[in-house]
Amino acid sequence: MGDPLFDDPTKPLYPLRVASELSNTSVYSLRKYVDEGLILPYQTPTKRRLYSQVDIKRILCIRKYLDEYGLNIAGIKALFAQVPCWLLKPCNEEDCIQCEAYTSATEPCWQVTTKGPTCKNEDCQTCAVYRLPEKCDDIKSLFKNLQQLNRADKKGE
Repeated sequence: MGDPLFDDPTKPLYPLRVASELSNTSVYSLRKYVDEGLILPYQTPTKRRLYSQVDIKRILCIRKYLDEYGLNIAGIKALFAQVPCWLLKPCNEEDCIQCEAYTSATEPCWQVTTKGPTCKNEDCQTCAVYRLPEKCDDIKSLFKNLQQLNRADKKGE
């Protein structure tokens, strides 16, 4: 039986300094990632930021994109904005029409202001789309996986 504290990877556990140490990233950089919308830490009523295990994995993925792939923050944000969230979630055509993430090429879905009914009341910190960088795949791998899922769905029809 696991530790209940660590059973939910989206549970906010780590203050800024600990998140910085766990990800080997400066506090300044973490604040910048939050300001740019790359990370969505939980915020307490007193405005203290707490990071989850998912956030730590996202930070490590961002570091990989910066250090190994040579992307800058704008490039990473643009990469996240290209993720077709409507294919990862059960969005219908009406959802897509009402959701800014469907048409925005510059903002990741968790940053758009107008969301469709499927996502309107969802916590982006626990969403499957926000959690994608846990695996830190490149965008082509994501599209290949989606294509395979779509093919499997069509065969099952």
